[in-house]
Amino acid sequence: MSYEMIALLMFSTMMLMLLTGKRVFGAIGFVAVVFALGMWGDGGSEMAFSAAMKLMKWYPLLTLPLFVYMGYMLSESGLADDLYRMFHVWMGPVRGGLAIGTIVLMVAVSAMNGLSVAGMAIGASIALPELLRRGYDKVMVTGVIQAGSSLGILVPPSVVLVLYGMIARQPVGQLWLAGVFPGLMMAGMFILYIAVRCWIQPDMGPALSKEERAEITLSEKIGLLKAGVVPLFIFFSMTGLFLMGITSLVESSAVGALAATLAALAKRRLNRSVMEETLRKTLSISCMFMWIILAALAFGAVFDGLGAVKAIEGFFVDKLGLGPWQILIMMQISFILMGMFLDDTAMLVIVAPLYVPLVGALGFDLVWYGVLYTITCQIAYMTPPFGYNLFLMRAMAPPEVTLKDIYKSITPFVIIMAIALGVVMVFPQIALWLPEWHYAR
Repeated sequence: MSYEMIALLMFSTMMLMLLTGKRVFGAIGFVAVVFALGMWGDGGSEMAFSAAMKLMKWYPLLTLPLFVYMGYMLSESGLADDLYRMFHVWMGPVRGGLAIGTIVLMVAVSAMNGLSVAGMAIGASIALPELLRRGYDKVMVTGVIQAGSSLGILVPPSVVLVLYGMIARQPVGQLWLAGVFPGLMMAGMFILYIAVRCWIQPDMGPALSKEERAEITLSEKIGLLKAGVVPLFIFFSMTGLFLMGITSLVESSAVGALAATLAALAKRRLNRSVMEETLRKTLSISCMFMWIILAALAFGAVFDGLGAVKAIEGFFVDKLGLGPWQILIMMQISFILMGMFLDDTAMLVIVAPLYVPLVGALGFDLVWYGVLYTITCQIAYMTPPFGYNLFLMRAMAPPEVTLKDIYKSITPFVIIMAIALGVVMVFPQIALWLPEWHYAR
């Protein structure tokens, strides 16, 4: 059997295993080990072991549990709730102000957690009921929360970029810095859309009435401002230390985790229940990603051994006659199509052994491509029929928000994300300037 046929058989076997409902890491790791043993005999058993050792020696992986811990500590202790109440009071007098504040909240939560699930949970449980009670259009605000929460996988400390960095063998620090400006640009585009939409149609996002504003005294506003600033201060002090070169990436994550714990303790919200829930969720998320990375590394090693990447490159370039940009666009379209049925980690693990080396061979920057992949995942999160965020929203939304409303809500935000993806593709320095500037220092 030719190497090309073996590669095709590996890929199809893995897809079949995933369709059976098996866990992602189990399906991919099993296929990798079985094919390694089948092709190289006893020597193939070393490939999975080598992948495990590579994972254990990868120092930046320490940032993953520490940043996840920080996010869950802020969420479980209620410090993130303070942040939303601050935005609610200060942004309420503006048309669409609460929706704009929700986007800012999502950026802040993303900067504390690195997961879209955390933003979705906070947005759906805290922001959505309040927005609906204030008379905001249910279709628009449902889209706001889904789009805002998707920023969690782009704004540092993105867990998805950690996974990409491990598989693509790229520095996580550079990937995180590369996600800053694209993430802020996309958040700004969301805010601009909300502001324009609510200016044209005031009933979509009414401002707080004069009576409600009069009920809130200046001292209460200042008190909420102080409470809401605490989680933001934790993030910016942690990031500032890193950018000034005082701490390394791993040290910054430790500073963030310690600061979040001390803030919860100072606010008298740190108890056994909060600590237990935070540690349980942190352990669950961290172990899940470590198993997925391990399986992906083993699968990629087998693929590299087969020379499958060269075969695919030859197929696209020599047989189809496609140029580098045409191949790149095809890759992004395939990510969006896969994202309709799979989550981001499954997508990356399935195609990384094929796409990442090919992107490098075509002459593109792999840090920049990591940002493109992540933005494409955001789009895939929100596209029917099985977009990840669609089902999370359905599970968390109140009964008056139907599945039809959820599907309708994502259209303008998906268009905005597609525009943002195109802008970053055309102007790579939007992603690359900050890491180049920082590491040049």
